[in-house]
Amino acid sequence: MKRDPSPSPVAALPAQAISLDVLREKYLKDGEASESDLLRRVARALASVEAPPLRAEWEQRFFDNLQAGAIGAGRIMSAAGTQLQATLINCFVQPVGDSIQGRDDEGFPGIYEALREAAETMRRGGGVGYDFSRIRPRGAEVRATASVASGPCSYMDVFDHSCSTVESAGARRGAQMGVLRIAHPDVLEFITAKRTPGRWNNFNVSVAVSDEFIRVLQAGGDWALVHKAKPGAALLAQGAHQRGDGLWVYRTLPAQQLWDTVMRSAYDFAEPGVLFMDSINKDNNLRYAEQIGCVNPCGEQPLPPYGCCDLGPVVLTKFITHPFGFGGTPTFDFERFARAVATQVRALDNVLELTWWPLPQQQQESRSKRRIGVGFTGLGNALAMLRLRYDAADGREMAARIARCMRDAAYAASVELAKEKGPFPLFEADKYLEAGTFASRLDEPLKADIRKHGIRNSHLLSIAPTGTVSLAFADNASNGIEPPFSWTYRRKKREGDGSTTEYIVEDHAWRLFRSLGGDTAKLPPWFVSALEMSASDHLAMMEAVQPFIDSAISKTVNVPAAYPYADFQGLYLEAWRAGLKGLATYRPNDILGSVLSTGSEPSAKAAPEGERRKVDPMRATIERRPPGQLPGVVEKIDYWTQQGRQTLYIVVSFLPIADGRERAIEFFMPVGQSGESQQWITSSMRLLSLAARGGFLERALADMRKVAWDRGPVRLGTYTRPDGAAVPMWHDSEVAAIAYAIQNIISRRQGEPVAALATPAVPSGDAPPTMTGAKCPECGAHAMIRKDGCDFCTQCGHVGACG
Repeated sequence: MKRDPSPSPVAALPAQAISLDVLREKYLKDGEASESDLLRRVARALASVEAPPLRAEWEQRFFDNLQAGAIGAGRIMSAAGTQLQATLINCFVQPVGDSIQGRDDEGFPGIYEALREAAETMRRGGGVGYDFSRIRPRGAEVRATASVASGPCSYMDVFDHSCSTVESAGARRGAQMGVLRIAHPDVLEFITAKRTPGRWNNFNVSVAVSDEFIRVLQAGGDWALVHKAKPGAALLAQGAHQRGDGLWVYRTLPAQQLWDTVMRSAYDFAEPGVLFMDSINKDNNLRYAEQIGCVNPCGEQPLPPYGCCDLGPVVLTKFITHPFGFGGTPTFDFERFARAVATQVRALDNVLELTWWPLPQQQQESRSKRRIGVGFTGLGNALAMLRLRYDAADGREMAARIARCMRDAAYAASVELAKEKGPFPLFEADKYLEAGTFASRLDEPLKADIRKHGIRNSHLLSIAPTGTVSLAFADNASNGIEPPFSWTYRRKKREGDGSTTEYIVEDHAWRLFRSLGGDTAKLPPWFVSALEMSASDHLAMMEAVQPFIDSAISKTVNVPAAYPYADFQGLYLEAWRAGLKGLATYRPNDILGSVLSTGSEPSAKAAPEGERRKVDPMRATIERRPPGQLPGVVEKIDYWTQQGRQTLYIVVSFLPIADGRERAIEFFMPVGQSGESQQWITSSMRLLSLAARGGFLERALADMRKVAWDRGPVRLGTYTRPDGAAVPMWHDSEVAAIAYAIQNIISRRQGEPVAALATPAVPSGDAPPTMTGAKCPECGAHAMIRKDGCDFCTQCGHVGACG
């Protein structure tokens, strides 16, 4: 076999500080000192599933391809070739049925079985998407327990809490996507749920919109919210009824009213996203073998139950000669790019054999269809290097040419793999190529080869966000299909101790242009950022590229804060008319924030390392307590245990810092307070003081709030329900309650109290009522009982799982 030559770098750019840090912290393993060491590990792992006589050759070819810019997604680069029992797959879709346990009448796993499967998947490093539409609506009849259901949104709360728990046990933040169909009776609650601060923090959410809904919307008609589950008596009394197709109509409302609710939430909160499920399923090469109802957490992979994202982007900036016209006319090397794509297909196909599967169903689904997702990243930078504007017709034409080249190279390579290793097991040529599928639009010679030899992979293409992969391996080339956010910006990165470090990050094309002698003070017109172009230009790029991508594209359409609401709605309808598979938007406003903030352009001379990593004085390490007196507070804390009212005093000392803020650095609880032993108090205060001076106080207090004891709950403070009612708050131990009190002391000193520490209306010395129920997820009281078929909290009124 002939090896593909690796390209020579255009210019030797020094690595950026954030790129080196991300590479070290997320990707390099023990014994690896450089990116080359890492690429060799990944290449060796990918080649390990080849026939023994071919392994050495394929290891070198995979290594060359990785160096050329055909990299794996984050899970591959991090875990391939290690001893970790972690998946190399970034994301999965998990089915959720309409039952509590076991499987429902359609064979889908019950809610708590799905929760278990999702937890195992996230524990192994995979994100999860769910279609919650099968779960019966709030108020539906539950015959087994003669009660009514609480609806899918209540169970999403459970999945959200589970994701937080799994995250706390590992280094990777859990990622989840929740989908609900536009016809589900609980869709209004779903759309507006994230308006409640703190709710579903571990979820992205999207509404699955049907063609039928759009037609009703355009006709100005009414829309029925329906489900197969029978409504309860109360809803039947209000007019719920069964229609001719057997579905139950829970209510009817103007389609425009429902659409306005979706659009207003997207306009103000950037969620929910919108998925066009009919477009997804009509275009699907496997529509004869599966029905898709969900996508992965970032939206680039519509997937069936247990489907997976096996992703690997190709860095487009690596395939440009004479960038910006320095030394000659800039060109894109399509031939070398096609070879890189072909090798990438084999590498990702091998991942399916190499990876650790969290669930056997995921492995079975993968092996029957062998879905992969070759993509690209750095499109915005590549167009600038070719002297093309992202928001101009010639820029979109080049993007389409690149996408078409990728499509043809990937499908041809998969046919070659089928000749060698066989087609995917569910392949049926006539159905795979029938009119309307993505494969039916391939060139005739390629379709003829598929009919003759089959194809190894049912789907081959997906354009995903690249995030830390772009930072670590592509010098911060523009993310996926996106244009650059800014040529320079500040980025906050969370450190292992919970603190954040702020970096000045430079765009790859901007840096390269400067290094080649370009004047960054007066950039040429082809340097256009995401914030400079119109929303319609963002959408136009998706329209240009999507016809050549068999899965989907993850892209955010940025709109300015003053963008008219009427035009905003029009973007979604234009996306539907263009045949796109979904749309997500972002409009900056007072509600939303961002991890990125633009900063002033740095000088041509890079800032020293010390200036690029300024430490927040609120988190800098303080070696010892400063001498002399410090300002502080003494606060009396009253709380209730099973033994009655308890009282203690907490002293917190603060250190003034230069910018006018105060930092808590010392904690003390006076001796002589009632209790069996003061040892835990002394040790806790000393450790808290050390944590405060070490810069990780927030993390220490958060850990203290997880401490539990066997003496019953502790009552301190109040919890405000979404309806505005204040109810008592309960903690799992005295330690947890004290940590909560300290959080409030610090927050009040800084002007942002955690919650009101109102004295509960209990006479002095009275103990709270005896509680024998489970712990309430809302107020923390151990007062969850079974009432009318549902979990009900006798303290705050929270309704949990219903039978």
